[in-house]
Amino acid sequence: MPAALLSDGRRNGEYMISLKISPVKGFMSALLSKNVFDNFWFSEGEIETFGKFTISGALNHDFYSTDEWEALDGRRYATWAEIRPYVYQIIRGYKTPLSFRLVLMLSAENAAKVLKRSGALFTPEQVGGFFLNIRFERGEVHLITGLSMKVFTLDKTLEHAWDQDMRTFLKLQEIPAELES
Repeated sequence: MPAALLSDGRRNGEYMISLKISPVKGFMSALLSKNVFDNFWFSEGEIETFGKFTISGALNHDFYSTDEWEALDGRRYATWAEIRPYVYQIIRGYKTPLSFRLVLMLSAENAAKVLKRSGALFTPEQVGGFFLNIRFERGEVHLITGLSMKVFTLDKTLEHAWDQDMRTFLKLQEIPAELES
């Protein structure tokens, strides 16, 4: 059963903050030309240029040999490093895309680190994922953090830890981000 939408547009069990990125050009370079986000998993994306391109990051088990699948060690999604060249090919050109939406998520290993650092009393099995939604529209870039929980909770400890970790990550990468209200 899908989660109910809350009055502010979030689904029950999902939390987030929104950050406006400026300058856009520096961020786009970090996203598409550098390895800044390469350790994130790529969940999904949609890019609008002369056409609309939809990309799923879910790994296709049938594509891999048994040995290759085992070497992925339980990974369910492509990394941003694996997807980035394809996205770059779609976006590059003489004209700016009309819009794009990319959804990155923390790997299981990095999600466990955030969970441990937060001090929250949840198990990894109770966390659906730590997400970073990247939206480009009308010349602006917005990053929206997201936390999906598999259990109902009023505890915001993990949400706040993820939001703070993302802001710290951006600061370390020298990506200016302004909190939107």
